Amino acid sequence: MTFRALSLTLLLSFVAPIAAAEPKLAVGFAEVDVSPTIGKKPVYLAGFGQDRKATKIHDPIMARAVVFSDGTQKIAFASIDIVGLFIENVANIRKELPGFRYVLVSSTHNHEGPDTLGLWGPNQLSSGVDPEYMKRVEAGAVKAIRDAEKALAPAAAAIGTAKGPELLSDGRKPNVLHDDIVAIRFADAAGKAIGILVQWNCHPETLDDKNTEVSADYVAATVKALREKHGCPVAYFTGTVGGLLTSLGVPVKNAKGVELKDGTFEKTEEYGRLVAALADRALAKAVPADLVPFDVRAKPVLVPVDNAVYKIAKQIGKLKRPMYDWTGDPFHAKPVESKDAAGDVAILSEIGLIRLGQLDVAAIPGEIYPELVLGKIQDPIDPGADYPDAPKEPAIYDQMTGKHKMLIGLANDELGYFIPKRQWDEKAPFCYGLKKSQYGEINSVGPRTAPILCEAFKALAAPKGK
Repeated sequence: MTFRALSLTLLLSFVAPIAAAEPKLAVGFAEVDVSPTIGKKPVYLAGFGQDRKATKIHDPIMARAVVFSDGTQKIAFASIDIVGLFIENVANIRKELPGFRYVLVSSTHNHEGPDTLGLWGPNQLSSGVDPEYMKRVEAGAVKAIRDAEKALAPAAAAIGTAKGPELLSDGRKPNVLHDDIVAIRFADAAGKAIGILVQWNCHPETLDDKNTEVSADYVAATVKALREKHGCPVAYFTGTVGGLLTSLGVPVKNAKGVELKDGTFEKTEEYGRLVAALADRALAKAVPADLVPFDVRAKPVLVPVDNAVYKIAKQIGKLKRPMYDWTGDPFHAKPVESKDAAGDVAILSEIGLIRLGQLDVAAIPGEIYPELVLGKIQDPIDPGADYPDAPKEPAIYDQMTGKHKMLIGLANDELGYFIPKRQWDEKAPFCYGLKKSQYGEINSVGPRTAPILCEAFKALAAPKGK
């Protein structure tokens, strides 16, 4: 054998094992305070009515991030204690993070933080968004992700779930709960906790509509309780919250057995601790899970806008996001921005499925109804429904093949409620003998939204090549 051939053989003997090396999981956590400044100008609180101005900060608004690495690729999940972000804001964040395979930015859908969408300003015609604050939120998300990247360390994961129906109320008939909490513990080689990721399905709105203090609602208490018990960072993510799944009306008692009232910090904090206790029950049953290799599937999708209020908001400049001519194709490669929001228009969003080894994560850009996640669409439907003959949408969880499943709502966008089309109920006669329509349709892009997004997710989750 010549020297050259021998050298090549030796070189390949070192290169081959590297190329064939198994991916190894590393995880990093970080958080950044993105609370608004109170006093210089009005801070309009989001989630209920107009002109609810903040008077002080009770607890901070945080941007929390988890970064995953398999040795060659990096994926970031971020969660911010706000009511929502539009995909345009997410695009700004992603621009600052080159080198990541995928960046998911979600919101907890907090109803006690600043207006970040433009729907809760001083009056019906004005936005409550402060552009300077939006820059702070975007910069905070970028910093949290970069700090989590710096904290990357080899980790082993264990995933557990637990049911907590006693902690949820469904504000709309039919009563369908997504009452599973998902908790993931990451530990180093010595078994010491690196961080905990928690996903729960409830509106953070326990403080209700009279509160004027900036807060992350119950999420702050949940994160605090888990962090203090486990001695590690905690990241909280919102999941299925349509329906609407809420803590309002849920009986919560203090240590003396006195039932606490909605709209109080006492109930909010105790509810948060109860969610933390539910997460602990899940962690007690956690089983080891392999979270590599990574498989990221994300796709832009156009959704037609049927909501007349949203169209008007766009026309008067209150709603600041592009709208496009609707051609009937949700996957139009080159959508044309519309000059007239009054016409048949659509908004551009994104649907995603992130497979981290044995864990499937659905990235849903809004507040999806539990019926659409769990395959529990009412059948037969109440005759008062507007589209009683509409086909059932394919259930999100039915498309996910991983050993473990998790859904992150308000992922990369906020399109409002995703309502099963056959349960859409905007016109009289109303379902269940009610005298007026139930809440939901007013904050939905329209009845075509759920069918389009659920079919898009089904196509995304299909085996490659099919």
